[in-house]
Amino acid sequence: MVSTDPIADMLSRIRNAMNVNKNVVSMPHSKSKQAIAEILKANHFLTGVEVSDNEGVGKTLTITINDAAENARITEITRMSTPGRRMYSGADKIPTVMRGRGIVIVSTSKGIMTGQEAKQQRLGGELIC
Repeated sequence: MVSTDPIADMLSRIRNAMNVNKNVVSMPHSKSKQAIAEILKANHFLTGVEVSDNEGVGKTLTITINDAAENARITEITRMSTPGRRMYSGADKIPTVMRGRGIVIVSTSKGIMTGQEAKQQRLGGELIC
């Protein structure tokens, strides 16, 4: 089954894995999913991101949410912009999440980055999650 919103599917898989205390989740690969996962890893919300190549089927993105002996560092992860309702923001209007303890991921003209990086570069864009 093909999802109409693959990023929302990725976030739901992460959320569902955390709810059942799994620490690894796999999904079909895309460049945008990998970029979002790499940003979450760079900000210490995820432990690992791997891309594996299947035989003729396509790539698989494997995300390690946390180590087996620790709790997940993500408390809430939501999709902001959806295919039916796109949300765009200028550089000065990018929201802060959880009073600065969380991050917002923004798709800008220079790639996918955190809201803080977009503010520093004075770039606006689509609020992903």
